[in-house]
Amino acid sequence: MKQIIQDLKSGQTILEEVPAPLVKSGAVLIKTTNSLVSLGTERMLVEFGKANLIEKARQQPDKVKMILDKIKTDGLMPTLETVFNKLNQPLPLGYCNVGEVIAVGKGVKEFKVGDRVASNGNHAEYVSIPQNLVAKIPDNVTCQEAAFTVIGAIGLQSIRLLNPTLGEKVVVIGLGLIGLITAELLLANGCEVIGFDFDQAKVDLAKAKGVKAFNLAQGGDQVKIVEEHTNGVGADGVIITASNKSNDIISNSAQMSRKRGRIILVGVIGLDISRADFYEKELTFQVSCSYGPGRYDEAYEQKGQDYPLPFVRWTEKRNFEAVLSAIASGKLDVQSLITEELPLEDFQKIYGNIGSSKSIATLLKYSSDQKQLDRKVAVGPYQSKGGELGIIGAGNFTNAMILPALQKNGVQAKYIASSGGLSSKTLAKKFNAGFATSDYNEILNDSDVNLVLVTTRHNMHARMTLDSLQAGKHVFVEKPLALTLEEVDQIQQAALDNSKSVVVGFNRRFSPHMTKIKSALGDGAGAINMVATMNAGFIPSDVWVHDMEVGGGRIIGEACHYIDLMVYLSGSKVAAICMSALGNNPQENTDNASLLVKFQNGSQGTINYFANGSKSYSKERVEVYSQERTFVCDNFRLTKGYGVKGFGKVKTKQDKGHVEQFRRLSQFAKQGGDPIIPFEEVINVSKASILAIQSLKTGSWINVG
Repeated sequence: MKQIIQDLKSGQTILEEVPAPLVKSGAVLIKTTNSLVSLGTERMLVEFGKANLIEKARQQPDKVKMILDKIKTDGLMPTLETVFNKLNQPLPLGYCNVGEVIAVGKGVKEFKVGDRVASNGNHAEYVSIPQNLVAKIPDNVTCQEAAFTVIGAIGLQSIRLLNPTLGEKVVVIGLGLIGLITAELLLANGCEVIGFDFDQAKVDLAKAKGVKAFNLAQGGDQVKIVEEHTNGVGADGVIITASNKSNDIISNSAQMSRKRGRIILVGVIGLDISRADFYEKELTFQVSCSYGPGRYDEAYEQKGQDYPLPFVRWTEKRNFEAVLSAIASGKLDVQSLITEELPLEDFQKIYGNIGSSKSIATLLKYSSDQKQLDRKVAVGPYQSKGGELGIIGAGNFTNAMILPALQKNGVQAKYIASSGGLSSKTLAKKFNAGFATSDYNEILNDSDVNLVLVTTRHNMHARMTLDSLQAGKHVFVEKPLALTLEEVDQIQQAALDNSKSVVVGFNRRFSPHMTKIKSALGDGAGAINMVATMNAGFIPSDVWVHDMEVGGGRIIGEACHYIDLMVYLSGSKVAAICMSALGNNPQENTDNASLLVKFQNGSQGTINYFANGSKSYSKERVEVYSQERTFVCDNFRLTKGYGVKGFGKVKTKQDKGHVEQFRRLSQFAKQGGDPIIPFEEVINVSKASILAIQSLKTGSWINVG
């Protein structure tokens, strides 16, 4: 299928051929008929993509600070690699999509095949959208009109926050697409509306709808204009839909407001607010968040958990439905806003000069031909070399770590799969893979593929590993292996039944720093003491890794690295584990925890996994104590030995073992032999990680069987 993307590296807007997405659980698959170009938002993305690195940095000063902090801890080159990997990821454009449902995901009851729907889908021939971001289109609303649903909801949400009453006088600053829709909805709500813009065509259109509109390019003091039209009282409310970096807009909004007036911001403006302006009038100021309640809430948007209507009357989905109802009843006329309609293939007529476009609303039209959904796209020439591998998952870690490490070892993936299709195509092009696909069964059904790499979200690891084993493939799983003991047992049995290997991405045991320590310890080291500290950094509580059903938490998802590293260094499996966490409700704070680990040979380890430390301090530190010798590794850049004859030190750029891990893995895929990590250690570490959480809940040591 075809999809419009913005390439952040080249600055080009591209119509890309990508695999069609699969319908996800709780979602519907939509064949697009029309989509609306949101000139304001999309212009910003396009212009950001075209900007050079210095201009990009100026636009995101907060990100620059994060980069400088990362340079201090990880070094210059690893940081630059991370930044450039991020910039190489294209942005899908568009969020106002209309089409027909062609497939319904598991658990969806509201929609059926054939329904006409509006959603926040991208400019793409097919989109898979969660059910709470989709609304049915009334029979008397055309697809062209319905394309205004999502952008109309943005304006409607600002009105809901303003909470106007009949007869109030409201100013709308900026009469672009959102501003015009907002003004018309305010009129339908019984308000008197005063509008300002610098474009005469938009002003004329607003006047035709009943707005008292003024062209500021012709001069005139907008504050005085508002005073004249409110008998000197001032506006009851101001909604700012303009985008301008100047602080004048917020200042003028305050000055034109009456005492105790309300100001709502939808656009992007300078926000150097004068305290005096707001203090003297006791003004309220609020920023409107997109389409309404539920936006950016993963439980609502991705998991389909609706807010109860008696307590949250207007969610983003119900706002969609309200806009469609207003169009159906004739209270909102969007037909007059359409400047042009173009076939999808003519997208450059819009994006080629988007910075200077005077269009109010441009619609893209999609082919009505019934095409076969192609979920596999050939990317480039691919020559089989034996030991073929396919990658399931095309996220940040695959992009930043796995594929570069494979590339350094001269390994070419035959497939890269992602459910959406775009990210797999992007990485397949960048790293010269043979095919991009949205259906990982394409990998499993290819008899040439010997090894499958699973790099998806954690809750999918076990299922995809089992599917791969049952398809007769060796499996590499980026940690963790699974989230429950039952899943670990199932994988263990499937690996034995199918005589295939399973390894987990415990890369740190392959770092030259750790192999040097392991070698220096020698075979006669006996029981040793180990201390590992991970200054992991804070991650907001709503990020998926904290969801125990999806990410499993940071102990299962990341601290498992250090359980494995201690198994490697001690040469012994975990016998028992105990975990304690910070605070009065430690079970809710698993990213600030300490683990005590006992090993079968008598060794012991302490793992400190903290999220409340300074970013300027090293992220990782490993200490090993044995026979009056001490080894200290600082952030996998510098390792020193104390009391160790002939050890000296190991100094490298940060090397956590990824490249060496994938060198051995690709060699195994081609030549066979022993797995790069003994399977019994993979199972032992996976169980110990899960049992650490059980220990936290029970407050006791847990034996690892």
